[in-house]
Amino acid sequence: MTPRRPDAVVFDVLDTLFPLAPLEWRFREAGIPRVLMARWSDHLLRDVFALALTGGTRSFEDAVRGALRDITGHQIAPYAEDSVVEGLSELDPRPEAAAALRAAREGGSRVAVLGTTDAGTARRLLERSGLLEQVEEVLAPSGWKPAPGAYLSAAAALGSPPERVALVTAHGWDAAGASGAGLLSGWSSHLEGRFPLLFGRPDACGRDLAETVSALLTPER
Repeated sequence: MTPRRPDAVVFDVLDTLFPLAPLEWRFREAGIPRVLMARWSDHLLRDVFALALTGGTRSFEDAVRGALRDITGHQIAPYAEDSVVEGLSELDPRPEAAAALRAAREGGSRVAVLGTTDAGTARRLLERSGLLEQVEEVLAPSGWKPAPGAYLSAAAALGSPPERVALVTAHGWDAAGASGAGLLSGWSSHLEGRFPLLFGRPDACGRDLAETVSALLTPER
């Protein structure tokens, strides 16, 4: 049960609103074994977390390309690398994404997105899928999640105290980061299945994004 109904609901982007799984065919076309896509994702998270800890200023595209080169022993062809990067702007949303965004708006909350990717890529994904009209703000990350500053900057940009802003995400580490920064957290189990045992439970959980938003907007009883 959430402590208070949030003034704003902020959605994570990759693997929350937009699944990464369809990138697999780009890996196949590039001749990269399917198993390496999971390794790429792991390397990408590793590098992003390191940037969060060290205050690194490299771009998300730099991190994506660096992880691709790492997993292929720096043997990936430039066209293949470009194809994967371009694919990040051509993902399709989850089936319930529009309903979840709409429910947050109709529930009286402001709606924004805050991903790990740059704001331009997030905006292109929203425009391409017809979801941009459901979103009030496409926030540029200030630093890297899960460092507290990334979440606090989102709350500041929305003009709300952190405790009145909720993050909706499919990543347990992301929910933990938001909670650690003083935000409300909503976790959808569609990606990970079980919430990581290392972290405190989020304020709301659901089997998908729509159910998670509904749980966040349920008034305290």
